Amino acid sequence: MSATRLPAALAPWAGSLSALSPELALALGPLLRHLDQLVGAREPVTDGVGEPDGTGGIGRSGRPEQLLPAEWLLAEDHPDEFLRRFVDHELLYLAPEFRSTVTRGRTVALVDAGPSQAGAGRLVQLAALLVLHRRAAARGSELLVGVLGDPPGRWLSGEPADLLPSWLAARRSAEPTAEQVREATAGLDAADRVWLLTSPRLADGLPGLPAGPSADPAGASGAPRVLATDVARWGPAGATHVTVRLDRTETELPLPAADIAVRALRGAEFRRNGPVLVPAPADAVGPLGRALPAFTTDATLLLTRGRREGTLLATDVRLTEHKHAAVTRTKTHHLNGQVIAAGRTGRRLFALHLHRGRVLRYVSGRQVGGAAEFAVDPAFLGLDGTVAEALASGPVLPLLCSGDDLLVPVAGRWRRIAPDGAVTDDGPVGHRAEGPHGFERFREPRLLERAPQPGERLARHLVHAGGTAAWSEDGRRWYVRTRLGEDRRLSFRENAQVVGLVHDGREPVLITWSPDSRMVRAIRPDSTRTLSRFSGGTAPPAVHPTEPLIASEFPPGRVVVGDATTGRIHHVIGSND
Repeated sequence: MSATRLPAALAPWAGSLSALSPELALALGPLLRHLDQLVGAREPVTDGVGEPDGTGGIGRSGRPEQLLPAEWLLAEDHPDEFLRRFVDHELLYLAPEFRSTVTRGRTVALVDAGPSQAGAGRLVQLAALLVLHRRAAARGSELLVGVLGDPPGRWLSGEPADLLPSWLAARRSAEPTAEQVREATAGLDAADRVWLLTSPRLADGLPGLPAGPSADPAGASGAPRVLATDVARWGPAGATHVTVRLDRTETELPLPAADIAVRALRGAEFRRNGPVLVPAPADAVGPLGRALPAFTTDATLLLTRGRREGTLLATDVRLTEHKHAAVTRTKTHHLNGQVIAAGRTGRRLFALHLHRGRVLRYVSGRQVGGAAEFAVDPAFLGLDGTVAEALASGPVLPLLCSGDDLLVPVAGRWRRIAPDGAVTDDGPVGHRAEGPHGFERFREPRLLERAPQPGERLARHLVHAGGTAAWSEDGRRWYVRTRLGEDRRLSFRENAQVVGLVHDGREPVLITWSPDSRMVRAIRPDSTRTLSRFSGGTAPPAVHPTEPLIASEFPPGRVVVGDATTGRIHHVIGSND
């Protein structure tokens, strides 16, 4: 089934909304965004700035004492230029880094499944559960859902695709009571964040609720935050608006149209294996288009797409002593058509691009043997119209050299291209590959520096870097064997995907990206660091296979490159090409 495009405002919700049909996901959008703003004031994703932890890169704003020394030299020698840069916000400041030490409890939602919440109330609960699930994932926690009236300790959990059908099936013929709320909260941990989704009738009968926005949201006192819903307006086909009350804040919110709302309440709009919801096209999210950074070989060359079709930007981001440089030099390559794959071998940059229905080779540097620019029928590479369109919306694919031949992974198969343009099949891509177009560059055994061990080959998830490999069955509990033969175990609770593995000295570090919260984190055996300066992008960051380098695109058209272990920024790349 073809993918449905989400508007830019819902792009951060793509992961959670994939549990719903595309029609319901779009219909819930206004309600979802308003509830997220309402809940966000009481359920922050982060717990304050945390403790100071040195500096974390550079920025365009800050206090005078944070100015780089070079800026003070500019002020002494060229005061007029210094003043101009100050007015235009071009001065560079050291950006402080903070480390959070707050204990992260679970998010617990107690839902009222009684008659008064049938219909409109259940639709608000649906949107609220998606909001709470996404925020719990961003905190590295989990969402537990309890139905009032069930025995204490009985919880619904998991991803939205598994959680929502169970929640919808939990309907009760009697209204819940305040005693049932007290029983449900009695056995919770002090750090748990408790929410009650109910009607104004039960909300008004509960004593000891938080008195306002300044009250403790963590549920330490056992009193949950209460989201109370009541119908505000009716139309010919049913309820059209609801009044939602949270603490002392009351607002009126729109409901989805009656036909899609009825199908949702009957469970007809939930999808366990539904179509993937992807963000809107690049033109809808930013004037510079999508850069989509990628490290396609072990060279320290970051490849990004330009604004114009056929523009390939190549930036050498090797680590030097000048780590505080704000912008590094980028070489622009103009190709005749859509760029498919690229990679650097030695001093040559190879690329494949589509032009007038043919695949052409591009070489920057000393030419190689064979035709100067051979042409290949796209069908020989497995590039039908659907695959070619999908490749245009993702990072460029790796292009490897094997003697005089080129290797490119397309549609789950390696294709070998001889110097004369002849194409042959060279075997499947990886083992149980799960990435877009059947390829994940960090899980592909051909890019490993050593042969995978039996346990690694059989694992469902595999990443590697510099002789170290990590594998997992469930994607959250990871077994690591370092390049020195040492064994480690790493785990995390957040709904996230591992996008890379780097080293901090001798210690392995997993780099994860959450599609729900778009947060990037560095997972160590004893701690977790949020790489906030590389978070927020609608696509996973690029992690170098051998160096501790990470590159992320946020906002669209602007790429930041830095240290994947500390989160410090080394380079900022932007282009109008």
